[in-house]
Amino acid sequence: MGNEQSSLLSVRKLSKEYPTFRLKEISFDVREGEITGFIGRNGAGKTTTINSILSFVRPDGGKVLYRGVPFAEDEQNIRRKIGFVSAGMTYYTRKKLGVITGITRKFYPEWDDTAYRRYMGAFSLEEGKTPAELSNGMKIKYALALALSHRAELLILDEPTSGLDPVSREELVEVFLRLKDEGKTILFSTHITSDLEKCADRILFLQKGELKADESLESFRKSYRIAGTESVMPELRAVSKGMCRTKNGFTVLLSEKDAEGTDAREATLEEIMIHLEKEAEEG
Repeated sequence: MGNEQSSLLSVRKLSKEYPTFRLKEISFDVREGEITGFIGRNGAGKTTTINSILSFVRPDGGKVLYRGVPFAEDEQNIRRKIGFVSAGMTYYTRKKLGVITGITRKFYPEWDDTAYRRYMGAFSLEEGKTPAELSNGMKIKYALALALSHRAELLILDEPTSGLDPVSREELVEVFLRLKDEGKTILFSTHITSDLEKCADRILFLQKGELKADESLESFRKSYRIAGTESVMPELRAVSKGMCRTKNGFTVLLSEKDAEGTDAREATLEEIMIHLEKEAEEG
């Protein structure tokens, strides 16, 4: 975890408790110019974390800093530097995009109309259309166009590719990579881990309200291997980080060290998450 000065966004000991869930004092940094993948199964606390960061809900403890400045001390200005995009975002479904843009523009003194026109063109969006006429993927692109037009430095994306077909997801991942090339910073929360394997620099893994991993994607994947077996012998079970049934037997997640001398192969991000979740359920 980097220091606060080298990070665009710093989260320190953030906590939030509900009757059936607790976010347990998590801390992490989102580094400038990187795509940080935020993974975990539904209910792990990803949206609670994002809502707490953005003050959509009031956290019970901890602090959030933007370029080292506490969010609470300069909330209005910091909010203008952050673009939030969620698959669940809704607009006036029958209003034309041009009208919605006109309303949005009024809230941002630094609105960049040149950038807006550029992104609308790049995303093949027409102001004469309404949200009801857009596919889910195009709605996300419109939300991105609005965020980028008020000069957002940090994009926080909450399940943006959820519910999209594979081709539309691929198109959005390519958009995220282009934005990274332009110097934008992205916190990408999703349970569709295959999207992150194509674009993420770092991984935050949240499990039952606890941050279990905060490292580079490459390092996280190298920490584990997958072994296939028809039956799980006691010695293999003893070092297992999680097991899943397959058509022909089992797959077993092993640490890199425990996999030495075996024919275990590289694990995908999805396999790592699934096996660790299975272990947490059964442990």
